[in-house]
Amino acid sequence: MTQEAHDAGRAAGRAPKDPRPLWRQRDFGVFWAAQTLSVLGDSFALIALPLLVLEATGSIARMGLLTAVGGAAAVLAAVFAGAVVDRVDRRKLLIGCDLARMAVYGLVPVVWLFGPQIWLLYVVLPLCEAVGMLFAVGYVTVVRSLVGTEQLTEANGRLNATAAAAGVLGPLCAGVVAAWSGPATAIGVDAASFGVSAACVALVRFRSRPADDAPATGKRPGLWQDLRTGVVFLYGHPVLRSLTILLCGFSFLTLGLNDLVIYHLKHDLGRDDGTVGTVMAVGALGTITGALLVARARRLLGFGPTWTGAVAVCGLAFAGLGRVSEVPAVALLSAAFLACVGMAGTCSMSLRQEVTPEHLLGRVTSAFWTLQYSVAPIGAAVLTWAAEHHGTTPVALTAGACCVLIAGTALLTPIRRAGRA
Repeated sequence: MTQEAHDAGRAAGRAPKDPRPLWRQRDFGVFWAAQTLSVLGDSFALIALPLLVLEATGSIARMGLLTAVGGAAAVLAAVFAGAVVDRVDRRKLLIGCDLARMAVYGLVPVVWLFGPQIWLLYVVLPLCEAVGMLFAVGYVTVVRSLVGTEQLTEANGRLNATAAAAGVLGPLCAGVVAAWSGPATAIGVDAASFGVSAACVALVRFRSRPADDAPATGKRPGLWQDLRTGVVFLYGHPVLRSLTILLCGFSFLTLGLNDLVIYHLKHDLGRDDGTVGTVMAVGALGTITGALLVARARRLLGFGPTWTGAVAVCGLAFAGLGRVSEVPAVALLSAAFLACVGMAGTCSMSLRQEVTPEHLLGRVTSAFWTLQYSVAPIGAAVLTWAAEHHGTTPVALTAGACCVLIAGTALLTPIRRAGRA
């Protein structure tokens, strides 16, 4: 690659095109490994935190409340995350977020040595979700600087696929660890994984960013103005505007799904922690499948059909979860749901990265996630409360039908006409 091409890439606000395949690009490879290791550990907390609450209280509503509190913290952090990401060194931010989560999650197994303290989870999870939102926004903004626009969908698909592969092993191991030495120990594994991830990110060389849109006086806009900048960009793009509105409803309906599946397995079907881990691992296999197929599906079908079809299948799978009473059926439906969530999510993230100017990417991502998840914590609390009082079957059927309705509504928006990759 010539220096002129490199400089041109920087001037355009994106990484210069690298002709090498992704697996031969050193910085992307290290970053890829870091995220895979982080997800491997984080999948332990996905199982362990609800199990800690369920074992101590026996209540799915308390599980849902924890999910809602964590989700609310993430939404609040998302308001400011984009402005922070666009103002600071992104590499240092990612490392700092990993180290902070390592320290906070590490408190849980230490405190549990002296006895369960459920209140601590309502402190730890919101803090980690808020820090995780900062990390997630930063993560989205650096992928394009690593691989360039042409390889974005492929890179996102590979990141999601290997993260899901780690998600297969993680729940299996988490179930074994939780059954053997308790869920608190599984959270300790999660804490250690963030330390490894931080060490890997420290080895990655991120390309410098182009100049931002600060005024010539050097005075930057305030945080609320930064959020407004992201919202204005979303509103002005017909497809992103429609996606934001529809995904707000989808997140409201689905944030509490993990709690619902765990409760269904433990309470309705009387299964143990190991079975919960196995079902979650099979579900993660679906995520792998979706991540590996998304780039090809988008090339063949275009953005609109891929996204809409994925959301529709999500709804059908969700509706079926409440009706099945066999563990293999629960696992297969979970896999179908997560496969399609992964496809829809990768499509929407890639589109945002492709159409957003580099210096706005953090703020647009932050605004998108703030709006998308703004009512999701309420949805998680409502979903789990309804399941505890009325059973999982009617709740899953209702939520699934509403997801299918969201997919149908997308056919009436610019999403339907969104072009090929």
